Amino acid sequence: MEAPPGPDGSPKVAEARTSPEALAAARGGVREGLDWLGREPESKASPSVRAIAVLARAVLFGAFRFKVERTGRALLPSSGGYLLVAAIHRGWMDPFLIMHALPLQPRVWFLGSGPSAFSARWREWLLHRLGGMLPVWRGGVGVEQHVESARAVLRNGGVFVLVPEGGVSGPPDAPAAFRVGAALIALRTGAPIVPLAMAGSQDLYLGKRMATRILPPTTARALLGDAWPVPLPEEGSREELSLAHTLTDRFATLFGPVIPDLWAGTVDPLERPRRFKGLTWLLLARPRARKHGSR
Repeated sequence: MEAPPGPDGSPKVAEARTSPEALAAARGGVREGLDWLGREPESKASPSVRAIAVLARAVLFGAFRFKVERTGRALLPSSGGYLLVAAIHRGWMDPFLIMHALPLQPRVWFLGSGPSAFSARWREWLLHRLGGMLPVWRGGVGVEQHVESARAVLRNGGVFVLVPEGGVSGPPDAPAAFRVGAALIALRTGAPIVPLAMAGSQDLYLGKRMATRILPPTTARALLGDAWPVPLPEEGSREELSLAHTLTDRFATLFGPVIPDLWAGTVDPLERPRRFKGLTWLLLARPRARKHGSR
C-alpha cells in the first residue's frame, strides 16, 4: 500500500516540497486543523464575527464599490452540516465571495493555506480568535487530520469549505486542475455537497464586477453514479485514491460549463476606467519578477 496522500491528494512525502521539519523550525512549530484551533469549531456567529462582517461589507462594497451578482441562494439546505466545494479560486476576494453567497449563520469554516493566511503573526492571532479557518500546510500531515476537521464542523452544524484548485493560478474563465483532497474528504464524510461557482476576482479595481452561483446540492454518491462501489474502499488504499480521482473529475465536469458563463457577466468594456488596480494584490504577495536572462 502506498503512503496515505496529503490534503491535496499527493503522496505524503515529496522531495520538491518543504519538509514539515523545516516549516516547524521556521515557525517554532507547525500545527494544522483542530490541533491549531484548540477548540470545537462553532456554528453560531459571535458578536465579534458579526461586527467584522459589517466592517468588511462597508469596505468591500462601500469603499471599493465591488459589485457581486449572486444567484441560487434558494438552493441552499435549510441548515448547516454540509460541504461547500467552490471554484474558481483566483484571488484574495474569493473567501469574501463565498461568505457573501451564504448566510452569516451557520458559520463557514475554510480549509485554508496556513502559509498564505499566516503571513503576519497578527493575522494568525485574529483568525484563531475569530475562527472560520482550519489551516493546512503543504508537506505537513496527511489528509486524516483534515477529515477530522471537516467532521467536527459538520457535527456542530457548520459549513466546511473546500477549494479544490488549492491556489490562485489559472485562466479567468475555466478551472485549473483540481486536487484530490476535496474528493477524499467528501468520500470519507459522506456529507451533502453544495457546489459554488465564482468568477471575476482575478483582476480587482474600483467598482469591479464579480459573480457567484450556487448549484443544486448533491452527494459524492450521486456524482459518481455507477462508479459508486459497495462497499467503499478501505481508507488510505489505492482503490480509495482512484475513486477520489474519479470524483475529482466529476467536480471538474460539474463546474466546467458554468464558469465561462458566469465569467462573461463580469467582464467590463475596455473603455471602462480601471482605477486602483493595485487592489488585486491587497492581500496577496505579488509574484517575483524573473531576473534578466533567467530561465
